[in-house]
Amino acid sequence: MASRRIEERRAQHKRYKEDVEREGKPFFPYAMFHDTVMSLVVVCVIIGLACVWYFTAEGTEDPGWLGPHFTPEADPGTTDFVPRPDWFFYFLFYLLRIFKWPDTVVLGTVGVPNILLAIMIALPFIDLRRERRLSRRPVALVAAIIVVLAMGTLTYKGATAKEALGSELKQSVPHWAAVQGFEDNPDAVAGAEIFAQVGCANCHTYLGSGSSNLGAPDLSDVGASNRGADFFASYVTNPSQYGNNVMPPFAGLGEENLAKLGAFLDASKGPKG
Repeated sequence: MASRRIEERRAQHKRYKEDVEREGKPFFPYAMFHDTVMSLVVVCVIIGLACVWYFTAEGTEDPGWLGPHFTPEADPGTTDFVPRPDWFFYFLFYLLRIFKWPDTVVLGTVGVPNILLAIMIALPFIDLRRERRLSRRPVALVAAIIVVLAMGTLTYKGATAKEALGSELKQSVPHWAAVQGFEDNPDAVAGAEIFAQVGCANCHTYLGSGSSNLGAPDLSDVGASNRGADFFASYVTNPSQYGNNVMPPFAGLGEENLAKLGAFLDASKGPKG
């Protein structure tokens, strides 16, 4: 069976060489002309989109068809910004919602993308037929349709996914304050809201809320160590100076927000009573 397939491939290659020798066209100018025309089309599309963006948008009030000319200056101290990936990564972004940390996240980040990539690389070496009519390639046609539908669905779901974690946790702040007993400490309450909004609960847990990732500890009673609000503010500013090279620095929150966050952590001494 293997020798028969090898003979067929050799025969096909021989016929291909004969066809090229008999009817083939030189690279210059034919193939070079095709590449030049296609490159010109791509450049024209980019220029056209740039013109549409520029002439349909007016400042920041009217975003036009493709977005505003400019957006407000970034605020490094913001507590309500939700980072999102570029649109062409939305399908991977949504895969992380399907495959949860820590049990199955490796499937969404490594398994599925690499399996699909391996299939795409191996496909030209597996399918050696010269037939190109779609009607005679039902398996390839169905596989292509499934891939397009899956990618389109995941991209759409990723684009429309709501990041409600911060707002949901913020609603828990009064409960945290009551349980921990810092209702009369406005800085601690404000710090709890910052904790809920900036994504701390993506790695830490607090009174049963959040996710325990990357070995991050529960912070429900972190203030019981009595190290003071200044220490916690300094720690969050640059964790690496305390030997923590996993947690990112939050110096961009600004001194005022960091002080409030430190007051919240210092007031978190565990549930009362």
